[in-house]
Amino acid sequence: MSKQHLYLAIDQGSHASRAIVFDASGSIQARAKADIHTLKPLPGWVEHEPSELIGATRQVIDDIGVALGPGAKNIRAAGFATQRSSIACWNPGSGATLSPIISWQDRRAADWLRQFENREERVHEITGLVLSPHYGASKLRWCNDHIPEVATALDDQQLAYGPLSSFLTYSLCEEHPLTADPANASRTLLWDYRQRDWSDELLDLFGLSRSCLPASVPSRFDFGSLRVGNTIVPLSVVTGDQSAALFGFGAPTSDTVYVNLGTGAFIQQVVDGAPVFAPDLLSSVVYQDAERAVYVLEGTVNGAGSAIRAVAQELEMDQEYLEANSAAWLDTIEDPPLFLNGIGGLGAPFWVPDFPTRFVGKGDKAEKIAAVMESIVFLLTTNLEAFSEFAPRPERMLVTGGLANVDPLCQCLADLSGLPVSRPRIREATAKGLAYLLADRPDDWSAPSRPTDYSPATNLPLQQRYQRWQQEMRTQLDAVPGAG
Repeated sequence: MSKQHLYLAIDQGSHASRAIVFDASGSIQARAKADIHTLKPLPGWVEHEPSELIGATRQVIDDIGVALGPGAKNIRAAGFATQRSSIACWNPGSGATLSPIISWQDRRAADWLRQFENREERVHEITGLVLSPHYGASKLRWCNDHIPEVATALDDQQLAYGPLSSFLTYSLCEEHPLTADPANASRTLLWDYRQRDWSDELLDLFGLSRSCLPASVPSRFDFGSLRVGNTIVPLSVVTGDQSAALFGFGAPTSDTVYVNLGTGAFIQQVVDGAPVFAPDLLSSVVYQDAERAVYVLEGTVNGAGSAIRAVAQELEMDQEYLEANSAAWLDTIEDPPLFLNGIGGLGAPFWVPDFPTRFVGKGDKAEKIAAVMESIVFLLTTNLEAFSEFAPRPERMLVTGGLANVDPLCQCLADLSGLPVSRPRIREATAKGLAYLLADRPDDWSAPSRPTDYSPATNLPLQQRYQRWQQEMRTQLDAVPGAG
């Protein structure tokens, strides 16, 4: 592989579209960023404006073309990593958008989805996922039922719908393909993770049409081509943001548990061999090519960075003041209250979409922020404990994402989990993981240098608060109808 070869990784996230160019050894050669807005028109509704999102992604590709100039001809391949569980509806003939981009955080169809609770076990068996309004099926059905343009397009056989990744690929590739990769297709709750294709049984269950869905294809595929400056570049890999981040350090291994701390938090562990069914966790395909599929166990914490922001806003706390002081609060406050964190719905391994969020005990503003941060640690530890039934205990934890820069939070994770925690010196794990896949997983891919390590220490007060938090969570769960 020539050292002149370049790889364009496009990371479309909740707050921005990013494009980063890596060389064949994994070093960054160029980057661009364009912010997007997250809209919350009603409680539980979270969405993006399609034209803004597509425009921002097109802009960063164009900016890369300008930055590289004639060097753009060295780009061997491009890839997309997108928000999983976000969906869109569009007209594949005209390209017109028919719905907003409904975010993975959105829960507008939660009430409609409850009618299928008696089929939850079967849904989980087929998809590896729980029945949740965060996934795409209920959002797609909501569009069918509530957006007249979508219903009309369906009647006229001019409707395409599916993951955000499919809409992005259709909109930006010269060929306008209609394809869906495994990581994003699976998050529709319509995809059989063992067969790696759409499930007719689930399409019938939710009243959705296979003819409107993109073709199910591997993560590595000839998706089409992108124009970068004056160069046409093949789009070779499409996957989810968290799935790509797993490859940010090379090939993931089963002896490591991977945690990404962002708007939400995700914890993943590679499963060697065949996929494992875990009733209270998720089973996912994070990568598929012509030769292999990589499966993981996964847990989710819906309220991580979003929970801190939501509570800070409720407390009328200045964002700059929060960012400057939150780490110190977590490090020095000795006895914060407990926070029962249902921001965005309670995720793994509880799965309660309408869990009542509240503080247990009194505290000032700083103490409450510390409690929110501890709740993220508590929820991740609960997921890790649930992993132990289905996978060997890992030897270490690797953390990435914006909140991973909070040193006391990483130390709390080490203390409570009993695992050494490592934070690599890498800011763009999603983009770098995508570039690694674009380069076809080279053996000489550069590893992040000098990670920051956190060794487990005895932290009896934290352990005691965790035990009290577990008791309070059980009490609250017992009081929530339908929670188990």
